[in-house]
Amino acid sequence: MTAIDPDCLTPEAAREARKERLFTKINAADKWFQVLGLSWLTPVLKAAAGDNPKAQAGEIWRLLGVPMLAILAFLTLGGTLAPTVQTSLGAIPGPSQVWEQAIALHEDAQAKAESRVKFEAQVASLNERRVEQGREPVERAYTGAPSYYQQIWTSLKTVFFGFLIASAIAIPLGIAAGLSPTANAALNPIIQIFKPVSPLAWLPIVTMVVSAVYVTNDGLFAKSFLNSAITVTLCSLWPTLINTSLGVSSIDKDLVNVSKVLKMNTWTKITKLVLPSALPLIFTGLRLSLGVGWMVLIAAEMLAQNPGLGKFVWDEFQNGSSQSLARIMVAVFTIGIIGFLLDRLMYAIQSLFTFSNHR
Repeated sequence: MTAIDPDCLTPEAAREARKERLFTKINAADKWFQVLGLSWLTPVLKAAAGDNPKAQAGEIWRLLGVPMLAILAFLTLGGTLAPTVQTSLGAIPGPSQVWEQAIALHEDAQAKAESRVKFEAQVASLNERRVEQGREPVERAYTGAPSYYQQIWTSLKTVFFGFLIASAIAIPLGIAAGLSPTANAALNPIIQIFKPVSPLAWLPIVTMVVSAVYVTNDGLFAKSFLNSAITVTLCSLWPTLINTSLGVSSIDKDLVNVSKVLKMNTWTKITKLVLPSALPLIFTGLRLSLGVGWMVLIAAEMLAQNPGLGKFVWDEFQNGSSQSLARIMVAVFTIGIIGFLLDRLMYAIQSLFTFSNHR
């Protein structure tokens, strides 16, 4: 097919060709806008490019206007009703008080970071003088309270550690259960018994086992970290296991017959046929597991007083100051936003490996 020379096109045809290329790029970008939760950008860009502005305005209103209006209504309702509810810690904070405490936590985190830098500089200066005097340098750890951002980072590290362990356990077991009726019969009773167990029931058992087995005090991981991470693992592996098993067992039987005709070994069969076909459901299970793990982690940190956002919420509840409720609300919004971002992250990874359009 002969390519059309752009110089041979009339001005109108050239404009139409440019618009068509622009719309192609916008449609290609739409996939990632959906992944990032920014699908409203597509009609905005199309309207700016001149594609039926009236129809695109309706899409902008549906995708951006309605959600923004709902958020505004929620904030207005919260700001109106919150002061009317009195608790032992004072009135429920409205949006303005919550925002003030969010700023206060940010400033406190900056102050703590500066304090840590100052402390480390003092220790370095002390060690320089000791070395000049021919004495051994000293090691002094910073013992200040963690900032809000550090507690967020601790929770994120913990949930990903537990989630990765859960995935490493659940995916192979799910593949085995999907391929073998015998393995499925063996695993099904275990799944049905332990899937409904609350993290509040697992946490005391995990704590005792870790204390008995992990006896070192200078190991790679702190005991509190392992307690929370293992609890996350025990509660979050089930959605991935179940969805992996379902995805593997739902593979087209013709593909299974082809693998038999070609006399594929088990490893080739799994990597070339099973996993590519089951990936959409596996990723659905992974997204569910990560969401469950994030919820479980907050409860575990709160109950066991392990470092993280859960402990922050519990400490503020016990503190009982006039700002405590607003700070707890800041943590609630933080937990929700992070949960949303974790789901978007898993959906982005899913989009790289599958052709699924599920959101």
